[in-house]
Amino acid sequence: MSGRPFQHLIAFSLLLICFIACWTVGDHAEVGCIEREREALLHFKQGVVDVLGNWVLSSWGNGEDKRDCCINWRGVECDNHTGHVIILYLSRYYLGGRIGPSLGELQHLKHLDLSWNQFEGILPPQLGNLSNLQSLDLGNSFFLACENLDWLSGLPLLRQLDLSWVNLSKAIHWSQAINKMPFLVELHLSYTQLPTISISHNNSSKSLVVLDLSRNGLTSSSIYPWLFNLFSTSGLVYLDLSSNNLNGSTPNAFGNMTTLAYLDLSQNGLTSSSIYPWLFNLFSTNSLVHLDLSYNYLNGSIPDGFGNMTNLTYLDLSSNQLEGEIPKSFNNINCLVELDLSRNQLHGSNPDAFANMVSLESLELSENQLEELSELNLGFNQLNGTLPESIGQLRQLEVLDIRSNSVQGMVSENHLFGLSKLMDLDLSFNSLTFNISLDQVPLFQAIYIKLASCKLGPRFPHWLHTQKHLELLDISASGISGVIPNWFWDSSPNLVWLNISNNHISGTLPNLTTYSSNLGMDLSSNFLEGSIPQSVFNAQWLDLSSNMFSGSIYLSCEISDQSSLSLYHLDLSSNRLSGELPQCWKQWKELIVLNLANNYFSGKIKNSIGLLNKMQTLHLRNNSLNGALPSSLKNCRDLHLVDLGKNKLSGRIPAWIGGSLSKLVVLNLRSNEFNGIIPLNLCQLRRIQMLDLSSNNISGMIPKCLKNLTAMAQKGGSVIEYDEFVSHSSTQHSYVDNTLVQWKGNELEYKNTLWLIKSIDFSSNKLVGEIPDEVTDLSELVSLNLSRNNLIGPIPTTIGQLKLLDFLDLSQNRHQGGIPDSLSQIARLSVLDLSNNTLSGKIPSSTKLQSFNASTYEGNPGLCGPPLLKRCPEDKDESGEVSFIGPNGKKDGIRDDANDIWFYGNIVLGFIIGFWGVCGTLLLHCSWRYAYFKFLNKIKDRLYMTTTISMNRLRRSFQS
Repeated sequence: MSGRPFQHLIAFSLLLICFIACWTVGDHAEVGCIEREREALLHFKQGVVDVLGNWVLSSWGNGEDKRDCCINWRGVECDNHTGHVIILYLSRYYLGGRIGPSLGELQHLKHLDLSWNQFEGILPPQLGNLSNLQSLDLGNSFFLACENLDWLSGLPLLRQLDLSWVNLSKAIHWSQAINKMPFLVELHLSYTQLPTISISHNNSSKSLVVLDLSRNGLTSSSIYPWLFNLFSTSGLVYLDLSSNNLNGSTPNAFGNMTTLAYLDLSQNGLTSSSIYPWLFNLFSTNSLVHLDLSYNYLNGSIPDGFGNMTNLTYLDLSSNQLEGEIPKSFNNINCLVELDLSRNQLHGSNPDAFANMVSLESLELSENQLEELSELNLGFNQLNGTLPESIGQLRQLEVLDIRSNSVQGMVSENHLFGLSKLMDLDLSFNSLTFNISLDQVPLFQAIYIKLASCKLGPRFPHWLHTQKHLELLDISASGISGVIPNWFWDSSPNLVWLNISNNHISGTLPNLTTYSSNLGMDLSSNFLEGSIPQSVFNAQWLDLSSNMFSGSIYLSCEISDQSSLSLYHLDLSSNRLSGELPQCWKQWKELIVLNLANNYFSGKIKNSIGLLNKMQTLHLRNNSLNGALPSSLKNCRDLHLVDLGKNKLSGRIPAWIGGSLSKLVVLNLRSNEFNGIIPLNLCQLRRIQMLDLSSNNISGMIPKCLKNLTAMAQKGGSVIEYDEFVSHSSTQHSYVDNTLVQWKGNELEYKNTLWLIKSIDFSSNKLVGEIPDEVTDLSELVSLNLSRNNLIGPIPTTIGQLKLLDFLDLSQNRHQGGIPDSLSQIARLSVLDLSNNTLSGKIPSSTKLQSFNASTYEGNPGLCGPPLLKRCPEDKDESGEVSFIGPNGKKDGIRDDANDIWFYGNIVLGFIIGFWGVCGTLLLHCSWRYAYFKFLNKIKDRLYMTTTISMNRLRRSFQS
């Protein structure tokens, strides 16, 4: 067969790989530890003391199993080809003793890390013999000393040097030694007792990026000249000069540090006049990310210049003598993650100072004089940790807003109850748990309390009975259970917004006669039961959904005070309400949202519903409503969503829907008893994104004018959203509508993602005729379901134009002809059902169409080809054997398939036996490995000698 040479090539390649792997392992095994370097390491070990007795270096030794320092010695790594030690890493092993000069023998060493140990004594100058060293870390070895650093000149390739906490008090020429290191990138000399610098302006390191000279007691006069020479030649990014004595004026030469991103000048003697001028001039380029000026002598007010450092993520001005208010310019530093202003004399705050700090995770304001602070707004940041009790000392605080952060922990009376002037408290959407005893009474009389998603339960918060002036209360999703106490309904007569949704509250609602008609009330997702008292319909915004209310809402028609009614949002969905819909819609002419879905309402939709001419959303889904749609509904011209699915509505689909309700985005009439044809006027719904007429008795043909549903052919989409404002409430409520979409066999709710769905569902009707080609002009269509009808004719050849189609169901019709090749071009198609039609021919060959299950095509006797088991006539060869079309376009018979399985199986079996039988044995048995490769070397040498002698004899014979 034509594929045989290729198969043989695969087998040969696998055997060759096995041989190369074995040779590589053997070659590696021959490269062991260099004896001279092994001895050097053992000499080093002799001077080391294992302080904690952890036997850290127990793997180093002369035993038979410890001979090779490259294999099992802890902290040692070697070059795979040369066997030289290139890395010695013994950090944080609490080793003591002395660092011996024998380490100087490791001349190929590239990385040496002995940091965070307890070595003592003098650093051996023989370290200067490590000419290939790139990083040297001896930091935090508290008992080491070095009398000079001249040996650093022997490390020309060194890029990282850390001698932190090594005593360099006698290394008087340390700066000259550093200047002679041309490739040094990172230098850490923290707490090294550096002596006064002997000034040298020559040969400054031009590559230095990180410099840490903290905790050395350096003075301005001793360090500034060397630093300025360094700034002029290098691109310094990180500079730590903290805990020195850099008092006095700061020269303007600091202005050359234009690349600096990290600057720590904390714990110096800096004053405002010495640092502010060059600081704000330097960082007008916004390169600085980290700035620490804590523990200095900064005084006066905080300059607005800090607000120009817009890339700062860390700012610490704590432990100074700053006073005044926190400047409004801080609002510009919107990248700030940590801010510390504690231990100053700040006595006020601009309310907007933190408004745009959307990345803030840590804020420290303690030990100031902020008793006069009236507003603290820290909402919508990333603050974490706990709520400090010191916040209870802000006696003048009127507004406390830390909503939508990650603050956690307990809240007690010490945090809040002493804030006598507090009017606006917002701790919502944090992980706070209130632990307030029953006898505690807050000193404040708040107007707004928002504690959504805080844990207040399980009992209803008793301390709320003292709040007589509340206008807004949000304690939703707060873990409250049980019955609402009677005192609550009488304690806050001025309430205009109440949200206690998503709790476990039970019981019944009382007659709320004490509240004004401006009330907005969300009691949804609880366990409230009984009838709905007529007084609640005086509200302006009412959501009682997802409870267990029962009975009729007919009582609402008996409200006498019609002059005060302004209800514009009514959601009673998912309860147990029954009876007929009321006729008194004229009392609620301002209604925008009406949701009565998922109840037990029956009877007809009353004609008076047409009086709701401002209505934009109508949900009557899943009830037992019957009769025809009232013609008065065409007066509701602002409707965006109509969902009447799962009822018993009948009659023809009104033609006026297309002309009068032209703003419709969602129209759902599924699972009713509508009959007649699809009116052509529906094609006027140019904004429609979801059109569902499924499971009715609709007949006739699919209109060709569906191509006029332009929203399904244009990019983008709509979310049904309204901004609702309750009178006298400080909160504007953004309501996003939702709808249920039959999607891949399930009903899914779409809300904020509604714009993604563009769907047509005419399934389970009595439609006839062909699918019009015009349907394929709806290029943004995502779902098309025409199943369970009496459609005939071929599937449109232009179906491939629906590039975004994810769901296509044409099953249980009478479609005929072949499956169009263009169907394979719909790359996003994830659900396809063409079953139970009269389709014929070969299923087009494509990765997409062959990826579906055979059930996608079953019930079509004329179809053939994968994934069906039925083969097509053109797939049979001359011998009559059924064959498949392979990926290379050639036919391979069933007998060839069986042969191929045996062939490739033998290859795999041979590879396993060959590798583990030969190479595996050599890998696991050390003495056999050495003997085997010694034998191969002898053969190689013998062949080389024989070839050389033969060539010489041949050369002499030619010369003679």
